[in-house]
Amino acid sequence: MNRETGEVMRLRDRHRFLSTPENPIVILGSVSELIGKQRRFLRGLGNRLKPTVKVGKEGVSTEVLRSIEEAYANQELIKIKLERSCPLDRKEAGPLLARKTSSHLVQILGQSVLLFRPDEEDPSIQLP
Repeated sequence: MNRETGEVMRLRDRHRFLSTPENPIVILGSVSELIGKQRRFLRGLGNRLKPTVKVGKEGVSTEVLRSIEEAYANQELIKIKLERSCPLDRKEAGPLLARKTSSHLVQILGQSVLLFRPDEEDPSIQLP
């Protein structure tokens, strides 16, 4: 809600307002945000996953982003482990990884980040 005029800002307008060239905000295709029931469902699926990507002392580098893209080629839900040597805090790294890979941030638990990006051609995970 705009405090000055009292108007409710649409989601797309709000993203356009907050987006800058240095920090772009990506609106995903048909699913712009996950609702609570969908997050709960994905957290249940992610509980049994082993971390497929590890972020170390270099932080979010092009190699890490490349390995995340390779992981998305095989599955839609991935778990990322943030090592102790990672220069970013977990609360910073999770949204940054989600934004850079155009995925949904499902959960940050301990030093693990759970990301979801549905496959456009053949989605294997059907959200409730």
